[in-house]
Amino acid sequence: MAHTSPHKTGNPKKTQKGFISGSTAPEQKLSMRVVEESGQPLQSTFNRTKGSPFGLFEDDAAERLQRLGPNEVAHDKAPHALVQLFLAFKNPFVIVLLLLAAISFVTDVYLVAPDERSWTGITILVTMVVISSFLRFFQEYRSNKAAERLKSMVRTTATVLRRTTDAANPSRQEIPMRDLVVGDVVSLQAGDMIPADIRLLASRDLFISQAVLTGEALPVEKYDTLGAVSQKSANAEVDTQADLLDLSDICFMGTNVVSGTATAIVVATGANTYFGSLAKNVVSHKRIETSFDRGVSSVSWLLIRFMLVMVPIVFMINGLTKGDWMSALTFALAVAVGLTPEMLPMIVSANLAKGAMAMARRKVVVKRLNSVQNFGAMDVLCTDKTGTLTQDKIILERHLDINGQKDESILQLAWLNSFHQSGQKNLMDIAIVSHADERGPSAKLMQYRKIDEMPFDFVRRRLSVIVEEQDGAQLMVSKGAVEEMLAVCTHIQEGNDIRVLDDDARTALLEKSQEYNEEGYRVLLVATRAINAADAKAQYKTEDEANLIVRGFLTFFDPPKDSAAPAIRALQDYGVAVKVLTGDNAIVTLKVCRDVGLDPGTPLVGAEIEAMSDEQLGEAVKYTTIFAKLTPLQKSRVVKALQANGHTVGFLGDGINDAPALRDADVGISVDSGADIAKETADIILLEKSLMVLEEGVVKGRETFGNILKYLNMTASSNFGNVFSVLVASAWLPWEPMLAVHLLIQNLIYDISQMMLPWDKMDEDFLKKPRKWDAGNIRRFMIWIGPTSSVFDITTYILMWTVFGAGAMFAADGGNAGQSIMNSGWFIEGLVSQTLVVHMLRTRKIPFIQSTAALPVLLSTTLAIAIGCYLPYSPLAESIGFVALDKSYFYWLIATMIGYMILAQTVKTIYIRRYGQWF
Repeated sequence: MAHTSPHKTGNPKKTQKGFISGSTAPEQKLSMRVVEESGQPLQSTFNRTKGSPFGLFEDDAAERLQRLGPNEVAHDKAPHALVQLFLAFKNPFVIVLLLLAAISFVTDVYLVAPDERSWTGITILVTMVVISSFLRFFQEYRSNKAAERLKSMVRTTATVLRRTTDAANPSRQEIPMRDLVVGDVVSLQAGDMIPADIRLLASRDLFISQAVLTGEALPVEKYDTLGAVSQKSANAEVDTQADLLDLSDICFMGTNVVSGTATAIVVATGANTYFGSLAKNVVSHKRIETSFDRGVSSVSWLLIRFMLVMVPIVFMINGLTKGDWMSALTFALAVAVGLTPEMLPMIVSANLAKGAMAMARRKVVVKRLNSVQNFGAMDVLCTDKTGTLTQDKIILERHLDINGQKDESILQLAWLNSFHQSGQKNLMDIAIVSHADERGPSAKLMQYRKIDEMPFDFVRRRLSVIVEEQDGAQLMVSKGAVEEMLAVCTHIQEGNDIRVLDDDARTALLEKSQEYNEEGYRVLLVATRAINAADAKAQYKTEDEANLIVRGFLTFFDPPKDSAAPAIRALQDYGVAVKVLTGDNAIVTLKVCRDVGLDPGTPLVGAEIEAMSDEQLGEAVKYTTIFAKLTPLQKSRVVKALQANGHTVGFLGDGINDAPALRDADVGISVDSGADIAKETADIILLEKSLMVLEEGVVKGRETFGNILKYLNMTASSNFGNVFSVLVASAWLPWEPMLAVHLLIQNLIYDISQMMLPWDKMDEDFLKKPRKWDAGNIRRFMIWIGPTSSVFDITTYILMWTVFGAGAMFAADGGNAGQSIMNSGWFIEGLVSQTLVVHMLRTRKIPFIQSTAALPVLLSTTLAIAIGCYLPYSPLAESIGFVALDKSYFYWLIATMIGYMILAQTVKTIYIRRYGQWF
């Protein structure tokens, strides 16, 4: 067999979604087992691995697995629990709190006399850090454990040869990829992941995608012969990654088979593979930052910048008006704590974990937690057609000659092709074999034996098998897409007559094919070429697919799924546009799309896309629903064009040809029965192939995001209101409206009440539209809603100063009695209003009347209010500077809260009317 030189893969620096960067320093020497094996005699490899062409004995394989460990790389596992605990403290808000605790230690303990030292502030700050970080750790540890259990439901397997007692009669077995050991002999076909570093023993037209290591889109050819690149000495060292990946008889863990077949022996597993060495170098592979990550980061730094601006202002005003700069510093630090949303990491983790668990109950495996929110943000779903919109089972309806008449010989030829092909049998191959089984022996030409094959690929779009009769004459049987088959045919057969395939005959065949397409059938053309004994050979290449004779048609019925039409309607109701990206014929796709309720419009085919610039394609995808006859890379281009237009794009696919689009989509969705590379690339795996779970996933994603936004908006607006109130009070009152310790206690109680927000529900109208991060809206929300609470904070100052005598006491003796009354009154009012704001802001509707929070939120906020009202009357009151208030205070408090709720609802209504959105 003639071989082309492998494509140069280069050494790109960029890391794409789901990819390990392939860059290594040029001076780094790569002396690895695979290099030592490349180009050496096969017996040398068998000796080193203690293997054989017949595979390992079961007992030997079990012993090696026990001794060498599972075939896994470092980044496949969640970090150790202690590492996760450390990472839970690695957060800007926690770092701010720890910094404030250190300053508090200096000001409250180190710089003061022993009898004046106060550990209260430090204790509260450390408590907040511990609660926030440990809750985050608990949520993430639990979700990682759950994710591992869910991932175990998605089986990625390898086909190996194993022996029991008969040394020369191995059996072919499917085993979990993690159980693979050095010396195993594996079989590979299109769609398979390369399960370890392997050396090829035999191969046929084997093309490997190494994009996972290099980012290079084009597959490279690998073969078992000793090519120039592979001719290295036993102890040679490879200088660059490009040289290593050019080894023609070596395939690397993590890459995947695009086309062809092979048998290979495993020479390295797990951490000893090239993929594993890269994983060790970077400790744990960091995926590209998603829109969710960027959103959390942008909002977090918005709040931190706000704090860095406001805290110095509070410090300066208090220092200038009160003259006590140490007290002003302590109070400013407490304000900084109040402005720090330290529960944000825990709220985010809890919401994502809760969403993933809810989806798991519907047999949806979430491989990456952030994809839950991306699922909800999705506003365009691109889907393959076959097996997604249509059922898994394709039915062979008719086998016809070139005139459209039923012809049994066409079924016989199709059976020869489908039965003898060794690649990944697609649904049409299965349908042909099943139909022949139903017809019995007459449909099967058993006198032939297989000689060779040219596997299917997505460029040729055909598959050829060469079989031989007892007299040595050979027959090439090809089937494939109509246009691609006609490109290699020169004649047609009508009955026993063979004539030239002229333009008229070609047009007639295309018209006949289109008729079948318009009826909703998928069409394949069958062609043959007789090879006499003198021209027969043992191996063929794709160039031999020439001078074929058209024999007839195969028509397949691919019925739509029952769930497809209602699922598409539901997605459209939730603001998700559905687009179909398929390698199939445009006419068939149009028929299927109409059947499932999609308005197909004018389709765009792969040849047209190939001729377009990125700008032209970006314009075309705005108005196109159906993209037909696409190659895998064209699917990816369409996804990227939609993203460039500002869409959050999901892609649903299950085949090897879907892998690039799954990789590039914001959220890749596959199914458990899909190709290994599709499952490996996807973010979300459907264990059941019902499309209705997509709607539920969208809803859960939006619920998850909505509850995160609730916390951010509530905290940001409440904190802004508190700071605004503090600025007014600091400029007017002769002492701080609350002591620093009061602010810390208030913030601690409020934060604990927020822990139940992940269990809240969202209003139906919020779920109807895709949602994205919008730091600008949070800033606007904060400025609009925050001052509403300040209005009633100021009325409380006046109330405590006049009605409850704080002003009179200050005028009488200037002592602390008036301050204690002021502090106690504002503490209760501030905590109650801050907690009530949860119910006011969690919905755009009227709280308690049109929309009520979930029971856990009702209980947590009620408990927070009860604790806040009790503190000034508790045994701790005197030690923290509170005094018991007259019972009439609570009548004023109720009136104040009613006024606050009316004003907040009014401002909320104006805000919604003006900006058209709430969160």
